[in-house]
Amino acid sequence: MLPEWLVDHLAVFMFFALIFVMFIGYPVAFLLGATGVFFGLIGMYEGVFNLAQFGNLLPRIYGQAVSNQVLVAIPMFIFMGSMLEKSRVAEDLLHTLQVLLRRLPGGLAVAVTVLGTVMAATTGIVGASVIMLTLIALPTMLQRGYSKELSVGTIASAGTLGILIPPSIMLVIMGDLVSLSVGSLFMGALVPGVLMSSMYILYIIVFAKMRPELAPSIGISEGPTSRAELLLMVLRSFLPPAFLIGLVLGSIFAGWATPTEASGVGALGAILLAFFNKQLSMKVLREVMHSSALTNAMVFFIIFGATMFSYVFRALGGDDVVVDILSALGLDTGWEVLIFVMSLVFVMGFFFDWIEICLIVIPIFAPIIGQLDFGEAVQGSQVVLVWFSILLAVNMQSAFLTPPFGFALFYMKGTVPKEVTMMHIYRGIIPFVIIQLMALALCVAYPDTVLYLPRSMGLLD
Repeated sequence: MLPEWLVDHLAVFMFFALIFVMFIGYPVAFLLGATGVFFGLIGMYEGVFNLAQFGNLLPRIYGQAVSNQVLVAIPMFIFMGSMLEKSRVAEDLLHTLQVLLRRLPGGLAVAVTVLGTVMAATTGIVGASVIMLTLIALPTMLQRGYSKELSVGTIASAGTLGILIPPSIMLVIMGDLVSLSVGSLFMGALVPGVLMSSMYILYIIVFAKMRPELAPSIGISEGPTSRAELLLMVLRSFLPPAFLIGLVLGSIFAGWATPTEASGVGALGAILLAFFNKQLSMKVLREVMHSSALTNAMVFFIIFGATMFSYVFRALGGDDVVVDILSALGLDTGWEVLIFVMSLVFVMGFFFDWIEICLIVIPIFAPIIGQLDFGEAVQGSQVVLVWFSILLAVNMQSAFLTPPFGFALFYMKGTVPKEVTMMHIYRGIIPFVIIQLMALALCVAYPDTVLYLPRSMGLLD
């Protein structure tokens, strides 16, 4: 028999055991499920868990993931992003943005950020966005004399906007975990996403003004010579992504379609764009379907494992233990608990991917956060959870950029030329991580940054 104090705190040991075993390097889905089963067996041995509760896992997994209509949107959004990567829409749009922003200090870097913002609203897949931006933008930036650090920092930060700006796969998963409408999260994330993009652009312009030799202007000789040619170029490059954004986000925000239905429409729109750009073939279709199936299997397998982990954690009294720990730390007010959770998530971002953090932190802390008081600006459990979810989304964006396990950095390193080292990438992302923390602070200090659009659309009670 184990000591009584250890049995009472099995959930705590379960949480830290998961963090420890993740460093071993095995797939997260297996570790989540295996940790849940292991501690469930310990609980059975100690008489605080029983075999019948294991029987509840299958219907729970089936109800939360297999038959969940909201999560049906994930495969279609993944397919849409993969197909859009093949359609060459991004290449045409980047060239046009370069021409339009040629007089602006750091115009090429600004164009990359704008392109990342637009692509974030069409793909929602960070890996695809980072690799695509690196392939089409980095050679041009280096050729035109941009510093390696600014180039890779701009591309990595712009590519990760897809995790925040809708349609984001992360927001779909978070909506399911906290039982919120995906539409309210999409609307709540829109302003923070555009705010962060604008802060990136402001930083680039100021940097280019101060160090023009590291971010030279493109020059006014680039592009068409007549206004008619320029207008035609703009229409050709902007209409396809605007068409896709209108199909997906417009149909959701106008109330014409649910996120699940809009994901299917978006997938069809991506196929049509690839067809009109003469990039659609059976080979491309097979590649897109293969990569989409692998990504989708990974996401759902992690959801299955996380469901098992969170069920056992709560059955072992995890919620009560977390409340006791927060009280023991003197974290009595809602703001103190929120700052603690945000700090914890930021530190976890150094070591874990967003989906791992999301599926560990939300089931533990969301029920507690939803019952806390944050003043007049954030009242009601639903409002608090929408605000908290978007704060987490803004915070977890940094998980892609912070070393040693920033996944966007690994995506980029596998694509950049040999002269760009990992140290260039690490140095380049530092200012952009600071900007992300500043954007998070603004969303915390001014909740209406998140809540204004959902409230004005009548999505919050």
